[in-house]
Amino acid sequence: MKILNLRHKDVMPDIAIRKFDLNIEKILEGWETRHAIREIIANAFDEQALTDTAEVKITKDSKGVWHVRDFGRGLRYEHLTQNENKEKLRNPAKVIGKFGVGLKDALATLHRRGVVVAVSSKHGDITLEATAKHGFSDITTLHAVISPSTDAKLIGTDFSLQKIEDVDIAEAKRFFLKFSGETVLDNTSYGQILRRNTNGKARIYVKGLLIAEEEEFAFSYNITSLTAAMNRALNRERTNVGRTAYADRVKAMLLDSDSRDVASTLADDLKRMEQGTSRDEVKWIDVAIHACQILNASEKVVFVTAEQRTSASSAVDHALNDGYKVVTVPESIKERLRGIKDIHGNPVRNLDVYKQEFAESFEFKFVPPGKLSAAERDILDMREKIANLVGGLPREVKEILVSETMRPDFGSHYDAAGLWEPGNRRIIIKRSELRSLEAFAGTLLHEITHARTGYDDLTLDFEHGLTEALGKTSTHAVKVLK
Repeated sequence: MKILNLRHKDVMPDIAIRKFDLNIEKILEGWETRHAIREIIANAFDEQALTDTAEVKITKDSKGVWHVRDFGRGLRYEHLTQNENKEKLRNPAKVIGKFGVGLKDALATLHRRGVVVAVSSKHGDITLEATAKHGFSDITTLHAVISPSTDAKLIGTDFSLQKIEDVDIAEAKRFFLKFSGETVLDNTSYGQILRRNTNGKARIYVKGLLIAEEEEFAFSYNITSLTAAMNRALNRERTNVGRTAYADRVKAMLLDSDSRDVASTLADDLKRMEQGTSRDEVKWIDVAIHACQILNASEKVVFVTAEQRTSASSAVDHALNDGYKVVTVPESIKERLRGIKDIHGNPVRNLDVYKQEFAESFEFKFVPPGKLSAAERDILDMREKIANLVGGLPREVKEILVSETMRPDFGSHYDAAGLWEPGNRRIIIKRSELRSLEAFAGTLLHEITHARTGYDDLTLDFEHGLTEALGKTSTHAVKVLK
């Protein structure tokens, strides 16, 4: 039988059988049957994408033969040459593969593993045979045996696979996002964030093809926009790709996401950071901050630390009673949340922001002096004399008002007895403090001290101011006693 050195032609010459030397003696030991089927399926998907034709079919016929069938232009013998596929290079967004070397290795792997392969298209039929290399009878290489097509009207390409286990087909399909059953949570500029299947590891896909698995990721990912580093890392086996190759793209997807589902999952992991049981994505600080920003925009949340849940339990309990979801974050995240905006431009709600928002939304029920009882008016009328005990009302205080209602004191579980509002330049006293001169005087002097010092409760400066007020009051009392 004469062996021809074939040249690229659109029409196969009128010769019954020819042999195309694939120049393969051995294949990589690491390649299994599933890897070879993966390449055949990937090529079929590429052809479908490039030609916008019908869905690829992977079926088993009544004789137990498996078929991988696309409905594109049909495989030609030229596709067996080891050249860059220029069409795929021109359309990187559409295809999985880029080079024509995968098909040769796939055929060689199947042949070595005992799988009987037959390829059919309108351009010809192809089988495999190990035979002597032309001109070198002592060297045996794998050849593609090319015959005229048995179906000149066949649309696309059909790979038939005999003596192959069903499990090999199933394992090959597991390489593809299309067959994984994973749910897309968000589409970003860089790819898709997927809900991780609960019964396995997180999976990293590139253009729908599995390249790695991750034990400690919260999500699976399908990267569709590749970096130069990823292109270099994706060898033709496309397995065992290290995290450093795709970490930047995973992070970019998370930072580009505005999905509430994604943010909620990351927020749950944030809670576990203090215990060291969170998944790996939130260990990227930028991702953790972005998750807080998404969550703040989509839910009623307040971000607190574990320490604040104890030291500011009253404020935390009040937020919970107000219907807020309290999310515990590490101290490092809390500091980064200070003063930043969420994705809608609103302040990210830490405990200070929550207190401020509550204060601004609270409605006082003010009581005019004429609505007070005679006893209450008598006590209220003592305000100037009481203020004079500490040097008079500070010039910052414009008015003193009485209210039936009062904002809660977040330092305790009770409503505040009094309040200094610097923005409105007013002291507000709760009406119940007018029950006695002693109660009213104590509360008024307390709020005057706030107005004079400008400091909050439990600060050293306020304590100094309060001590000074007590000293002045005591001095006055002593003088009166003398």
